[in-house]
Amino acid sequence: MTLWDYLSEGFVQHALIAATLVAVTAGLIGPLVIMRDLAFAVHGTAELAFTGAAAGLLVADDPLLGALLGSIVVATAMGVLGNRERERNSAIGVILAFGLGVGVYLLSLYRGFATAATNILFGQIFGVSPSQITLLTAIAIGVLIAMALMYRPLLFASVDPELAQARGVRTRLVGLLFVYVLALTVTEAAQIVGTLLVLSLAITPAAAASRLSARTPVVIVISIAVALIAADGGLLLSLVHSDVKASVFISTISFAFYVIARAAAKFVVPAHRATSHAGAGPRATGRAGSELHSDHEPGNSAASTPTAARAASTTEAVTPEPQ
Repeated sequence: MTLWDYLSEGFVQHALIAATLVAVTAGLIGPLVIMRDLAFAVHGTAELAFTGAAAGLLVADDPLLGALLGSIVVATAMGVLGNRERERNSAIGVILAFGLGVGVYLLSLYRGFATAATNILFGQIFGVSPSQITLLTAIAIGVLIAMALMYRPLLFASVDPELAQARGVRTRLVGLLFVYVLALTVTEAAQIVGTLLVLSLAITPAAAASRLSARTPVVIVISIAVALIAADGGLLLSLVHSDVKASVFISTISFAFYVIARAAAKFVVPAHRATSHAGAGPRATGRAGSELHSDHEPGNSAASTPTAARAASTTEAVTPEPQ
């Protein structure tokens, strides 16, 4: 069969829809995950989705529903047990060790086909059913709505949590809500690449995008684009090379983009900036000098660092100045 013949099949169309849904949600939250240093939380949630999926297989023969419920329980435990970074990472480590042990035990009780168990770890995008497509669509819509509502306070709390809390942002609540969104997205991604390779969609595209721009909206757009190319491209390549799983191609494409982004950030982007500055002429140099002078005047110390400037601009966007 040719690639076009495959694309006319219903199971391939379902797989492409699922891959697109997962890529959009994973690419959307990835930059915020990196900004909040939650990569280990992604890994922990993905591994513990295995425990929920094993329970779902054992109880209701539905690994997706089990992984979804399990990820919500894990997100709650992470949010309750650890708020600060050191507490959060140690809490994730404790829960991860216990949860994996429970997952192995539950899987030992399962008497079904072995492929149903291995699909939890390595993913099986071509086995997505219409009911699972409906559930994945609902999850994606929920993630998009949640991110649209909490984007500004979440960004503010990610840039400068102390200042955000001082300005009235409930940073602990925002962080807990984002962990829920993260858990739902990781559960989605695990259906495609499996719990062992979920970082290839939830982290790698965002890590590549963050090398190319410092503006959060631009990073999000690039992250979504890279995740889409990796997910859908890996899926199509697995149809051409049927002896290789889609998750292998997806992780390879994501990593390739990351390597290219690192090289571009080291060589291409600095050269482009140098050319732009040279073409701006002495007029731009004079303007930059006056801005630098104004930044060092008394009373302008808040603008003397990029972090403070970003935090100040985010503050104005999130909360108005008191009257």
